[in-house]
Amino acid sequence: MQVNFDESQTRVNLMRAFAGECQARQRYYQAALIAQKQKLVSIERMFRFTAEQEERHAMVFWKQLKESAGGNIDISAGFPADVYEDMQQLIDASADEEEKEYSIVYPDFARIAADEGFTDIASKFRMVAEIENNHNTRFRYYGDLMRSGKLFRADDTGQTWICLNCGHIHTGSEPPQECPVCRAAQGYFIREYEAAFTSSEM
Repeated sequence: MQVNFDESQTRVNLMRAFAGECQARQRYYQAALIAQKQKLVSIERMFRFTAEQEERHAMVFWKQLKESAGGNIDISAGFPADVYEDMQQLIDASADEEEKEYSIVYPDFARIAADEGFTDIASKFRMVAEIENNHNTRFRYYGDLMRSGKLFRADDTGQTWICLNCGHIHTGSEPPQECPVCRAAQGYFIREYEAAFTSSEM
């Protein structure tokens, strides 16, 4: 039997999720600005891409709060203060937070929502948890590349790299220090398979 929404823990959890996703969006936006200053355009774009998804998650949870329109919802929660300038620390902290959301926070919120009879909301929590796991994988991937010194280096001399500025494709174990077409710095290059819309196989 469904409990009264305004008296439910699910209502509180939705507001906590909304607040958390808004904060994640802003943390990733700030990380993108730091990456931009460090001329790590590929990392900047990865953070912006993830920040936009966090903003959409916030809106998913916000829309579920329609029944409480006009009221206040008091929440108490801990949020990360990952204020770093070091890109490795920023990426690693982001991965850790995403893993927590995927493995602990959203599964718990989903269980509570299901117990209170809000099956649709429980499903939203579970689906967003899976997306957060994808974010975790993305951050771990780039964190490992940075840690191993392979963000702009590959063991394969046949590795293809794409310039995010103009689309030039370069083949080699490293992208050029400067794109030969548009003169963008090396920080604009990523492995071609990491880029969206590069495959012509439809």
